[in-house]
Amino acid sequence: MLRGTDRHADPVAATASLAAEAALLEGRLRQLREAIHTVDARIESISETLRKLRHTGSGPDHGESRSGDSGDAGPGHTATRHH
Repeated sequence: MLRGTDRHADPVAATASLAAEAALLEGRLRQLREAIHTVDARIESISETLRKLRHTGSGPDHGESRSGDSGDAGPGHTATRHH
């Protein structure tokens, strides 16, 4: 009778395989974090541009809030108004 030799034939090889997979996953996680940071910076840049455009379009005659202008910078971002 076999005593689990199929599943646990070489614990050293299994450990090395898992360590290699962990290293690949850590590398991918790093890439995804960098991509998220890049997207977040782009969102912030676009939000700032939109705030500036809204500010230049709101003179004495445009003081009222426009429909849909809640000042929201998007999901997960806080709106910062500079007046």
